[in-house]
This record gives sequence, structure tokens and C-alpha cells, in this order.
Amino acid sequence: MPITISNELPARKVLESENIFVMSQRRAASQDIRPLKILILNLMPKKITTETQLLRLLSNTPLQVEIDLVRLSSHQSKNTSEEHLLQFYNTFSEVKNNKYDGMIVTGAPVEQLPFEEVDYWDELCSIFEWTKTNVTSTFHICWGAQAALYYHYGVNKFPLEEKLSGVYKHRVTRKNSKLLRGYDDVFYAPHSRYTTVKREDVLRAKLAIYSESDKAGVYIAASKGGKQIFVTGHSEYDTTTLHEEYIRDLGRGLNIKIPENYYPDDNPQKKPIVSWRSHASLLFSNWLNYYVYQVTPFNPDKIK
Repeated sequence: MPITISNELPARKVLESENIFVMSQRRAASQDIRPLKILILNLMPKKITTETQLLRLLSNTPLQVEIDLVRLSSHQSKNTSEEHLLQFYNTFSEVKNNKYDGMIVTGAPVEQLPFEEVDYWDELCSIFEWTKTNVTSTFHICWGAQAALYYHYGVNKFPLEEKLSGVYKHRVTRKNSKLLRGYDDVFYAPHSRYTTVKREDVLRAKLAIYSESDKAGVYIAASKGGKQIFVTGHSEYDTTTLHEEYIRDLGRGLNIKIPENYYPDDNPQKKPIVSWRSHASLLFSNWLNYYVYQVTPFNPDKIK
């Protein structure tokens, strides 16, 4: 089944060129089913790139999904045109009276700042609080996961000695979890961050840890029932995303290491090897099916 997005959204052409099923809003309205309503809070600088990455994964299920994009009114984007934001994004004040079956909160390049020093922290806290009563399940990514862990459970982040950048081996720690249904015992996922959370703090918050890595630490955790999902890595990343970040960091004069387990022979001149795509598809499809579709009420007004 398809994902339903605006005909004019730039991601549409990319997805169609990849043979991904994208349905027009007019066609979707003619079908006698209720699509899942998913809200994406996009905190990443290159919003069009992140839109495309997430929509690609959300489309890879047998469910019809309708997307709303939201941005923060307390932060001015420097890397995405105002025209694009005005055409495709709502502010939180414009959607806060809605109910959503699911929500995704992306990462953001602010992890080295204390949470309270992020210029949009107060607005983000309002959104986190709102999700408790207006969203069936919220999926948090990287810094978005760290921020939500801190807001909801007081789990703090801690600086790493050096940037964690690369593709790391992970193991399934809860084999009976629906979120990891269909997974191999070990799998790979990208990470790109300067901070981490401590395993003991996550467990102290009475959250379940579904997956972790010897090198990257806690990867997937969730609240009881899956109303809140926390993913500390970037399973949505494209083939070249880590490469682009590496070249960017070098250009800034940073003393940065080559992303681990990414380039053949650790040679940045060689095309990166993708080893996480199947895992990413399973993660998002399992979330949509088992933690959104299977539990959300048919009447959205009853979401709580």
C-alpha cells in the first residue's frame, strides 16, 4: 500500500523514481478505509533530505499512511527555504488540536548543548507533553530520542570522548519484542553523534531495552506498551549520508575519524557498503503495524 503526500512535495519525484508506491491525495480520499495519520517533527537542517529518507521507509508497508509535517515556530531554519516550509509545513500551533496515530521526532545537530540551552527547548517540551494525550505512539530518533528520554524520564546524556560515527553491530536483547519481529540475532545500524545515554539510567527509568551494541551502547528502548519508542541511531540514513557528514566535518577543520565499518578497506575513495537497509525497513514497518495500526482506535478522537 502507498504513502499519501502532496503532489508538489520534492520527495515525491525521488520516491517515484525508486519505484515506490506514492498515492495522490485525491486517489486516497476515494478509498473506503481510514489511512494512518502520522506527524513528522523535522528538526534536521536539510529537511528535504530527511523527509525523503523517512517517507521512503514509511511507504514500505501494506498500510496507507497520511503525512503531516510540522516545524518549530521558535527556531528559524537556515538550510531550507522559507518557501518550502510555508508550502509543506505547519507550525505546532496549527496541528495541536489534532489527534495522530503516530509521530516521528527526528534528530538535530544540537547534542553538544545542554538541553535547556537549545533555543527551541521550551516549545519541544510542550510537544513532548502533548504527545501523551494526542498520539498513539511516538518514534524518537537520535538527539530526538535523547531529548525525549530526558524530558519524560530524567535520563541525561553524556559526552563521548570522540564522535561516534559509523555502522555498528547490534544484538537483539528482547527476542519476543514485536518491534524487532523478523530480525536476525545481530544486525547493523548507522550512528552519528557526540553523546550517549547510560544503560543503567535507561533501566532505572523502567524502560525496556530491545537492542544494544558493544560499541554504540543502547540502541532501541521503549516504554511499556510502546507509546514511546527511542532509537539512538539513524537507521533512516541514505548510503552516502555518513560520507557527506565526514566530508563536511573535514571541511570544518575538525579532527574527525573515518566512519567505522562503512567504507571498503576504510578507504573514503570507495563507495560505502549498505548493511542496514533491511533492518531499517523492518523497524519502521513493525512500528507502524504493531505499535500504531494494531492499537490505534478507528475513531481518531479517541486517541489518548
